[in-house]
Amino acid sequence: MLDKLKEANRLRKMQSEIQKDLEQIFYTIEKGGIRIVVRGDRKVERFEIDGEDRKDLKDLLNNAFKEVNKKVEKQMRGKLQDIGFPGL
Repeated sequence: MLDKLKEANRLRKMQSEIQKDLEQIFYTIEKGGIRIVVRGDRKVERFEIDGEDRKDLKDLLNNAFKEVNKKVEKQMRGKLQDIGFPGL
């Protein structure tokens, strides 16, 4: 049991490190006057239309990604608990 807790703790630490790494990766795409900058953690850093910053659209996209990530996390947490990783 203690080994499983140590392993879960190690996985949480690893997840945190990976998250920090992902936040440092950026990808920019432009087409038809629209420019989007996305981070490796799938968060929209910048959303522009014809050079105008559209914070409202950026926030809308980030909220949608946040909600879908919650659903995915909940589903994955259940599967991990099923295979013996408690407390995730």
